[in-house]
Amino acid sequence: MTPDARKEVLAGQGVDAGVERDPQRPVDPVAAPAEEADEAGLRPRALAEFVGQGQLTEHLRIVIEAALKRDQPADHLLFAGPPGLGKTSLAGIVAAELGVGLRVTSGPVLVRSGDLAALLTDLQEGDVLFIDEIHRMHRSVEEILYPAMEDFKLDILIGKGPTARSIRLDLPRFTLVGATTRTGLVAGPLRDRFGFVGRLDLYDPVELEAIVLRSAGILGVPIDPDGARRIAERSRGTPRIANRLLRRVRDYVEVRAEGTITGDAAVAGLDVFGVDELGLDKVDRAILDVLCRRFSGRPVGLTTLAQCIGEETDTIEDAYEPYLLQQGLLQRTSRGRMAGPRAWAHLGLPPMDATLL
Repeated sequence: MTPDARKEVLAGQGVDAGVERDPQRPVDPVAAPAEEADEAGLRPRALAEFVGQGQLTEHLRIVIEAALKRDQPADHLLFAGPPGLGKTSLAGIVAAELGVGLRVTSGPVLVRSGDLAALLTDLQEGDVLFIDEIHRMHRSVEEILYPAMEDFKLDILIGKGPTARSIRLDLPRFTLVGATTRTGLVAGPLRDRFGFVGRLDLYDPVELEAIVLRSAGILGVPIDPDGARRIAERSRGTPRIANRLLRRVRDYVEVRAEGTITGDAAVAGLDVFGVDELGLDKVDRAILDVLCRRFSGRPVGLTTLAQCIGEETDTIEDAYEPYLLQQGLLQRTSRGRMAGPRAWAHLGLPPMDATLL
């Protein structure tokens, strides 16, 4: 993409890529989080600030505007996609756009049905209830949601044994927003009760560049477009990773450079923290090294691979494999994991035909 084309795209995202931030400009302490602030300080607060996911945000805009015109809560929403793409941010944006309160919890926290009942009865009319990792809710807790989502009723069992009786309480009308990284694990009856299911995809480098420039402005970090582009290219298509790399490069330029994130400074800083040109970190490269060098391209079982690099199998499967598969660096076969053609080139090794070994 040419520099002019990149500027045009970034301008469309509300980012001025042609103006470097003045390092002497004072930073608003409300707008810029302190060093110890987490990712929440960088999250967009309105659909107009949200970068990327154009089709999804357009659909959301229609759903929200329709709800406001009817003066009713929006339909229940389910956001699905890999971690770090903005599902939690979108939940906050929905509440802000509707002008209602937001209650946040997560599936693993809701252990007993009473936990969810307490949340539901404490909601105000029109509130948004956000449940992260909704697929990890216990089935008995999940069943409480069915009448709550459909009829805004809560069934409570009082007493035990023959004297037990059930009463039904009215709930305020609310919007449930669920987020999941594994759509297939969301029970069918629960998934069918959502009025809108949105899938978030990985971001392209230009969108990530816009996110890095926006975050740098909030953090008060002087950065030029080339520095933002270098960080975006190594962010694995994920805004959360882009923001994390931005903070690490900021640390680097403050300690070992001139304080401004240029293209060369970004590359140097990311190299110091072990993030290469494909966005791979130490564990990613260890996985490829085991497949290519130690086993010479032969299939490797997941358990064996995990023991070789000192990680849990679930960590490899959930945190590392998806990106390696998407990049053609790893292959899953019936016999085990194998290095993809691109892995050999990335490690500077000649490809080997494992069928001949």
